[in-house]
Amino acid sequence: MSVTLTEALRLPLSEDLSGFLAMLQGMGVPCRVSEESDEQVVRVPAEVIGQVRELYRLYPQGQNIPETFMAVPPQSSSAGLRSSLRATPFTVGVLLVTLFSAVITGLGDNLEIIRWLNFVDFRIQGGYVYFSSLAQTLEAGQWWRLITPAFVHFGFLHLAMNSLWYWELGRRIESRQGRWMLLGLTLVFGVIANFAQYLFGSPGIFGGLSGVLYGLLGHCWLFQKLAPNSTYRLPPGVVGLMLAWLLICLSGIITVVSLGAMAIANAAHVGGLAAGCLTGVIGGLLARKSRHEG
Repeated sequence: MSVTLTEALRLPLSEDLSGFLAMLQGMGVPCRVSEESDEQVVRVPAEVIGQVRELYRLYPQGQNIPETFMAVPPQSSSAGLRSSLRATPFTVGVLLVTLFSAVITGLGDNLEIIRWLNFVDFRIQGGYVYFSSLAQTLEAGQWWRLITPAFVHFGFLHLAMNSLWYWELGRRIESRQGRWMLLGLTLVFGVIANFAQYLFGSPGIFGGLSGVLYGLLGHCWLFQKLAPNSTYRLPPGVVGLMLAWLLICLSGIITVVSLGAMAIANAAHVGGLAAGCLTGVIGGLLARKSRHEG
């Protein structure tokens, strides 16, 4: 049985809900916060709305909770997962599209399908690969190629790692800024990452959500720096780990160690991260300004 979340609180953007949300999570209460009409909307299961409102009235910082409130019934892990899936439909949708692409391309083995998803068209003749130019591709009206490489993955590990990171970052943005913001950021980061890889990495066969992921990471990272909020607060070390991995990839050591078997789309990573940092700064400044005005 899935958990339906219902509006319980509507609060100013200036309210810091991190402590209160942490308290609810510690009590096993599924909750979601979204920004609507310059307010924060807290949603919880309908059966605990009264208790949650009373908790916030008495303990808005989530401290000194009386034992009587610990009777809020915890939800099972499976119910929590179903609730997360229902609460972030666009994140789930992108992952389903990615999985479908992995199936029809045989995780990178079906070059006939990949031909239609690659950034530019190509043909294989006499053991050589011949690529069309971007101008020829766009003149042919094949605009979908600007984004589709993001959904192509080469191997199960490539697919699994990128899918897990998109689930982790995408649902944060969808719950904090809404599905349309996540849609826009995914498309923008995807196009920028793909174009950067084509421009600086030369024409080739490339793909993966990693450029988008670095964009989402940069967005959450700098948005949180400028307008602190619990949703974008990443676990300690995550940003450092991702940036360290980017530097390792840029050094070329991965390609050398793998004897050329692993080709890293470094330009896509850098392009996505730069775009994400920019949107994070813009979004964070706008959110901070809105809080001050409120």
